[in-house]
Order: sequence, then structure tokens, then C-alpha cells
Amino acid sequence: MAHWCDRIAAGIATVFLPGVVAASLFISQANADDTLPPPAETGTSAPAAHVSRPANDPSWIAPDAVKKMANWVFESRDNRDLPFVIVDKAEAKVFVFDKSGRILGTAWALVGLARGDDSVPGIGTMPLTQITPDMRTTPAGRFVATIGNDLGKLNVLWVDYPSAVSLHRVINTNPAERRLERIVSKVPAEHRISYGCINVPAQFFDSVVDPIFKDTHGIVYILPEVKEMRAVFPAYYDVDDPGKVQAALN
Repeated sequence: MAHWCDRIAAGIATVFLPGVVAASLFISQANADDTLPPPAETGTSAPAAHVSRPANDPSWIAPDAVKKMANWVFESRDNRDLPFVIVDKAEAKVFVFDKSGRILGTAWALVGLARGDDSVPGIGTMPLTQITPDMRTTPAGRFVATIGNDLGKLNVLWVDYPSAVSLHRVINTNPAERRLERIVSKVPAEHRISYGCINVPAQFFDSVVDPIFKDTHGIVYILPEVKEMRAVFPAYYDVDDPGKVQAALN
């Protein structure tokens, strides 16, 4: 049986409602078409020349949890010289970085209807009619992601294929869900609607996500909203807290 996300993504919207573009769906892109090297394997490649910590960029506005996560990825080089994405479910935002830690863009997103940090086992092959509202979660964790096609031949960023979780252009197959309106709302609760996939503005996907992941795979970090950070990311530590750094190394 095909993934339910395949069936949903086949109806991805490629146009916006009047006025949506003017609502500032995303922020800045920088050198997203840089040539990418072959993917590095853990511990086998020299790290890329990193820029200053992402959170030290005064022009970058992000929740504290996102800045701390970006700084940890930067300091620990957990991204293994690959582009990476941080998804903040609580704030319903997506942050895309290149392999060296430069912020490429930020966008509002739609995420799972239900709060939770785990996918229901086997949900990727369940019929939509069997998926109850409490099952519609976006799982937290570290995922190796790659661009691929859904059944509608549209490209998506597959985050957790077995659970049918991908990051893709916002869909509009059911106008009653008001997804194109929800995705520009400044109220995070309005962004809880999907079956678990992460919807982003089509222009953001096409100009930021797709180019940076086109010739390589990368890492997607989905922050927890119920569990503690260390429960989801065991190696995580607060880079600005020496005590936590030492504890993480022990």
C-alpha cells in the first residue's frame, strides 16, 4: 500500500491565495545554489570551514531553542558537513542552513495536528480513514533526509520515509482546511493541521529547500514539544553552559 503522504502530496498547491506572497512567507536566501561536495561519512572527512555560530548573526531572529540547537549542531558538527534543517513545531517554523551553518532561509510551516514526538508504528501504510486525530503527529528526532518523488511525481524532501513524513510544498486539496491561510497565520495553533508532514510555502521549497538538497542528502532536526531535548538527542548539550558540555561528554 502506498504511503498516505504520497497521496496527499499529489495535490500540493503551486499557487498562493491573493495577498499571500505579500505576507512575507520566507526570509532571505544566500548562495543556495553553491556546488555541494559528495556526502561525508561520519568521522571520515575533514569538517567544512565553519562561519561564526548561527545564533551570533544579529540579523537572525529565532526562538531560543532553535538558536541553541543550531549552535550545538555547529559546535559538534553533528550535521557531518551536510546541509541541515531545524523544525520548531511549537512555533511552526522551519530554518534551513547550508553545510557550514549559514542560515539560508526561514519559513512558516504547517505541522501535525496532534502534539507528540513519536509516530504511531506502521502509520506510513495506514489508510487515511484509520488515522485518528491523535495519531497525526510530527515526530521529533534527527533524520537523514533526501529529495525524492511522491506518487504524483512531485519532488518532496523525505524526512522519515517509513512513517511517510516529508517536508513539501503546502497542499490545498481540501479548501475547508484553509491551509494557505493557516500557513501565514501568526498564531502557532493555526498551523496544526497535517497528518505529520511538514508543509512549507511552495516558493520557499523551490528556492531554498530544493536547491540546497538537490545534489546531496542532509539532516533534518525536528525539535520535541513533549519530551526533553536529551531524550530525543542524547548527545545534545547547551554550548553556552560549560557544566552541560562536560556532562554530555561524560
